[in-house]
Amino acid sequence: MPKIIVLPNEDLCPDGAVLEAEAGESVLNVALKNDIDIEHACEKVCACTTCHVIIREGFDSLDESDELEDDMLDKAWGLEPESRLGCQAIVADEDLVVEIPKYTVNMVSENH
Repeated sequence: MPKIIVLPNEDLCPDGAVLEAEAGESVLNVALKNDIDIEHACEKVCACTTCHVIIREGFDSLDESDELEDDMLDKAWGLEPESRLGCQAIVADEDLVVEIPKYTVNMVSENH
């Protein structure tokens, strides 16, 4: 069973975490069911960037991002070559090391 190693994030996961995952689950869903509350303003439909994560290890085991995800990622804060949307990054058979960026761009909450 693959693992997702979440690097420490000051707000969401101060000590980091090692999470059990099943192939076919999204990085976001695994985090959420383990009480790591990554923001997901669009309810996991690839319509925002709030669940942006950086895959530090295991990136090549993920399916390639599609054009819609790439377009969304272009708007993400702190974009890196290994950036993915957590709702679209589907666990395969390798362990992943994931960094949750310190900031996120939430167009919904920032317009209030």
